[in-house]
Amino acid sequence: MIQPLLNDVNCLDATGSHRMAYWQWGDPASTHVVLCVHGLTRQGRDFDELARALCQCASDAGQSLRVICPDVVGRGQSDWLKDPAGYQIPAYAADMLALLAKLQAEAPIGVLDWVGTSMGGLIGLVICGQQDLPLPQRVRKLVLNDVGPTVEWAALQRIGAYLGKTGEFESVQQAADSMWATSSSFGPHTPAQWLALSTPMVRLVDNADATKPKRWKLHYDPTIAEPFRAASETA
Repeated sequence: MIQPLLNDVNCLDATGSHRMAYWQWGDPASTHVVLCVHGLTRQGRDFDELARALCQCASDAGQSLRVICPDVVGRGQSDWLKDPAGYQIPAYAADMLALLAKLQAEAPIGVLDWVGTSMGGLIGLVICGQQDLPLPQRVRKLVLNDVGPTVEWAALQRIGAYLGKTGEFESVQQAADSMWATSSSFGPHTPAQWLALSTPMVRLVDNADATKPKRWKLHYDPTIAEPFRAASETA
């Protein structure tokens, strides 16, 4: 089974810079790039099955493909920001421009497609909606999953109820079971599939006392909730 390569790109922010990690699948020299951007509390490994399938389809057709799945800053393998005010869509869009510039320098992009889930879709709408951005190519196809041009206030309130509560768990399985309670709408999964999807969602808790049992918490910076909760229905 093919696995992705972990890379990173340096991105500017209000306090200096941060490192954004991304997962690269397929042919690193391909001129056809599919950029897959995850949701608010997720990370780039959400797209493992999609990336494998896209790469296999391209190979079966005698074509090459580069699938790029970033961990948006504050999530996954990426840095956490010093200033939580930077956890907002315009800043995420700027990071994607830095990523695309790096990809363009490594191998010129001829075709650019975008797959965005929830927050990743909103970032894609920002990228596609501005004509003067320094893109290597305009986005040819924009695929939106679980999001549209408007987001209902009730949905934002529901997200705000759990956002930032990264918890602690005795095992990865316990964390997966907890996430299922708020994510069953993701669709049908076997227990093995859900565990595989959930494993990249947790990290070990720093524990100075090695004699104590290991514990896990959700992967993301809990302060991503600060600018989210500062929003209002009329903002």
